[in-house]
Amino acid sequence: MERTISPAQLQTEYADKLILDVRRSSDLAASSEQLAGALWQDPEKLADWVGKLPQDKDIVIYCVRSGSVSNGVIDALHAKGLKARFIAGGIEGWKAAGGKVSAK
Repeated sequence: MERTISPAQLQTEYADKLILDVRRSSDLAASSEQLAGALWQDPEKLADWVGKLPQDKDIVIYCVRSGSVSNGVIDALHAKGLKARFIAGGIEGWKAAGGKVSAK
């Protein structure tokens, strides 16, 4: 499975995905925005929640800019056999491509 999904592709497939915000707590606290319906999961506590994710659902994660946080989380999700990708460019790439955000 590919590691990334483009903001444009996600905009056409949004309804079918479990969206996880995996920004570090400090990055989350510094922002007032998130993708609509996204659930925040602390990347520092990945081992606590990764086993609770649905095996049969497409998962899309994002952090600020899709750097080391997203890559590390994707590695862990793929190791558990989950169908997961991260948004290319993170939430910043999503907004730059015209993706909508909501207040958290």
